[in-house]
Formats: sequence, structure tokens, C-alpha cells
Amino acid sequence: MADNPSLVTGAGGFIGSHLVEQLLRRGRRVRAFVRYTSGRGIGWLRDVDPELRAGLEIVYGDIQDPRAVREAVDGCERVFHLAALISVPYSYVAPIAFAETNVRGTLNVLEAARDRGVSRVVVTSTSEVYGTARYTPIDEQHPLQAQSPYSASKIGADALAYSYHCAFGLPVAVVRPFNTYGPRQSARAVIPTVITQALAGDTIRIGNLAPIRDFVFVDDTAAGFIDISRSDACVGKVTNLATGVGVTVGDVIALVSKHLGRSFNIVETDERKRPAESEVYELRGSAAAARQRAGWEPRVSLGEGLAKTIDWCQGHLSAFQIGGYDI
Repeated sequence: MADNPSLVTGAGGFIGSHLVEQLLRRGRRVRAFVRYTSGRGIGWLRDVDPELRAGLEIVYGDIQDPRAVREAVDGCERVFHLAALISVPYSYVAPIAFAETNVRGTLNVLEAARDRGVSRVVVTSTSEVYGTARYTPIDEQHPLQAQSPYSASKIGADALAYSYHCAFGLPVAVVRPFNTYGPRQSARAVIPTVITQALAGDTIRIGNLAPIRDFVFVDDTAAGFIDISRSDACVGKVTNLATGVGVTVGDVIALVSKHLGRSFNIVETDERKRPAESEVYELRGSAAAARQRAGWEPRVSLGEGLAKTIDWCQGHLSAFQIGGYDI
């Protein structure tokens, strides 16, 4: 099946579009599964280099529709499953939708891959499943703590992936990225929230300044997906993608301020804070397993990645609701 395409679900999203682009640059054919809307939008795939699009096939559907998923998987060599609802604050509002999309959607992908004899399935997890760190750096043996409906839905999806490996021999690998950032990310995430407000004015409205995060540049995350998909040692296992460096939200603001050469009025606002028992106060990961199993290393420093993200945001400010709160 070496000449068969790779399927990417959630292909029009932030990480998905970068993964599609990297696969195309490496000479792979890609089938991009995009959620159908009446406008037939393709999300950030519209920004993919036109010279690469000869190898790109776009199919529309819904990850909750088993027939659509099965048809998308048919004939594919590998499946990269990224389609999900991902906003922690929105999971407080719509927990049922998170269970249906993230758990049932993953089940549809696993069933289709099992039925069609796919050679490798890569399922996307999240560092949020670890909850607030009991120890750092967080490795793959760290306890799972469902501190939000979002993290609970991803824990469920991860468990299904592992069960399909154990019960049916499905060659599935689970990728657990820490906080990915970079061009094309929406303002529901902290880094574009900070950057866009900094570019537009002198005040940055933010929630809690103290939480510690491990930020991975999106190009590194996408490369990690590909490296893990090629590694037999990752099959049946969870593999973190992390830098091992933790910085606070306050640190991010200071770095952005330094890059722009300006200071800002920082306003902490309750509307941007999670419920106390749901806040994850520290996520700093270990990438030792990714290094050992797949030869993956993060290559882009936080300073370099922030500079690239700031440059991109400067050219796309009209895409953001500056100062508004996106959940």
C-alpha cells in the first residue's frame, strides 16, 4: 500500500493543516477529511502551498458518521486522527458534544481502520489528560486526571485506541502533544490571545498568570506525528511530544513584550479563568520516549516560535476578535 494516501481527519484545523502540508512536502499523497458545512469550507487548508495541492484530495463528512468515516478510510495506508472538539471552556458548556465527537468519533475511526486493514493509525491525545502534575517532567506513566469534560473525553478515546490494539491487534499509536502553538491557531489558546491583544493595543486581558505550560511549536508537533507513525516501537503505546521546558502564562506575556519592545497593562479577569478544581496548574512533559522510540526532538525554541507566530498574527489580525473571549 506504499502508494496509497494517508488520511488526516480534522485536516482543516490548526495542527491538521500543518500535518497535511508536511506530508505533502515529503511526497505523500493525502486525503483530507474536513467537516461538511453548507459553505464547503476547508479551513486552514486554504493556506497550503498551491504547488503541493496536486497530491491533496479533500473529502467532506462528519466524524460522528460511521459511513462517511469508513468511506474516507477506504484505500488509505495510514490514518492520522485529529478531528476533535478541543476547547476546555466550551466543554463546560457542551459536555455531551465532547463525548459524542471525541469518543464516538474515535470509535468510528478505529472501527473503519480495523475493517479496512489500515497499516497504522495515529490517534491524537492531549497533555490535558494528565491534569495538574503530580511530578515533573510528566512521562507517559503519570496518572490520568479528568479535570474537565474535555480531558475526560480524550481519556476515553485513548482507552478505546489501546483496547483496539489489545483486542484486535490494530496497529495504533497514541500521540500526546503538550501545548502546541504557532501560525493558524485560534484565540481560544493563550499565545494567540496574548499576541493579538499586544498587537492591537496596550492592554492584555488574561485569566490566571500562574499556570505552567510546555509549549511545542506546531512544525515540531506535526513532525512528531509523522515520526511516530513510522515507528513500530510506538505501536500500542502512548508517546508524549514535549520540550521539557515549563513557562508560566506571565512568562509568555513578558517574552511577547520583549519581542515587540513595548510594555502592557495586564488585567486578570475572572471570565477567562477555569473553575478552581478544573484548572491545570502545571504541565511540563518528558519527551524521552519520543526520542527513544521515534528519534523525535523539538527543534524550534520558544523565542523563535513566538517570533514566527507574531509575524503570522500581524498579517491575520482581521481573523481575530481582538480582546473578545473565545471559548
